[in-house]
Amino acid sequence: MRRFLTRRLLIIYAGLIFGVLAALMVNWGNPANMGICVACFIRDISGALGLHRAGVVQYVRPEIIGFILGAFITAFAFREWRSSGGSSPLVRFFLGAFVMIGALVFLGCPTRMIIRIAGGDLNGILGLAGIIVGVLIGIVFLKRGFNLGRATSMKPAVGWIMPIAMIGLLVLALVKPGFIFASESGPGAASAAIAVSLVVGLAVGFMAQRTRMCFVGAWRDIFLVKDFYLVSGIIAFFIAVLVTNYLAGNFGADGIYHWGFDSQPIAHNDHLWNFLGMTLVGLGATLLGGCPLRQLILTGEGNTDSGITILGLFAGAAFAHNFLLASSPAGTGAWGPVAVIIGLVFCVAVGFLMREKIA
Repeated sequence: MRRFLTRRLLIIYAGLIFGVLAALMVNWGNPANMGICVACFIRDISGALGLHRAGVVQYVRPEIIGFILGAFITAFAFREWRSSGGSSPLVRFFLGAFVMIGALVFLGCPTRMIIRIAGGDLNGILGLAGIIVGVLIGIVFLKRGFNLGRATSMKPAVGWIMPIAMIGLLVLALVKPGFIFASESGPGAASAAIAVSLVVGLAVGFMAQRTRMCFVGAWRDIFLVKDFYLVSGIIAFFIAVLVTNYLAGNFGADGIYHWGFDSQPIAHNDHLWNFLGMTLVGLGATLLGGCPLRQLILTGEGNTDSGITILGLFAGAAFAHNFLLASSPAGTGAWGPVAVIIGLVFCVAVGFLMREKIA
């Protein structure tokens, strides 16, 4: 029995289950080719809280709540919860903001990038290439001594803040007070039932906490230490999304997906900025130590540095939609390319300046 429960097989199982759920979430109500997207869902919550006023992307997404609470419960159950922080929080905040901006120029986080490819959207391949290039640049800095500093133990109450905030968000999602915005059309109006979204989020939070799943760290580990553990889960995830889409009829004659670059759901085909947007995401996430999903899981484990990064993601989402940085199916936002270049310059500067040694 133990041979079926090895560390490598567990992340493959997790990737398969996560992939099936991510694909089915579209059939259960979430936007097309966006069954799960950490960046997009944080953007939606940001809009629901009034941090931006893009009316088509405002909704309190229970999946995000579930990711953090699922990791929180799991970390406690396995005695892995520990409140820690203090590792360059301000730098992490801005890195998180630029990661979000890069994701919203591409229109998706690293998780949705894989979902898009498995849903026939070949623009996702440009995003994948960008992620890999960003990771490779980040590895150059890691090899030259890049370090945001050591996190230290903190009082337990500090680590409870984000999980409690998620409980508060869940209450708002259920009660729906008048000051919470909700889209009446567009991606923000497409959602699975709250209970379904929350349960899926909790399940993914559990699996991601136990396996350390990361959609950027997988590529970092391949090129840095030739470790294929994390990428085996990503490959399983891709296969599960692809197969589930076919079995669910999403590629059928009357389906919602097709193979190609044009007319893809909630996507654009500006190849240069798809590539550079995800280069920014790959570089920023490598410097941060994990993709947006991984940051949510670490936040649930009591890591307040990741909590600060999540706040940066929220700020980046608000900034992107308030200042015309985010893309749309029509193409990149007016100032999106400029923001990506600024973000890349910022990340490179951080990579050079936050070194413990000069190689």
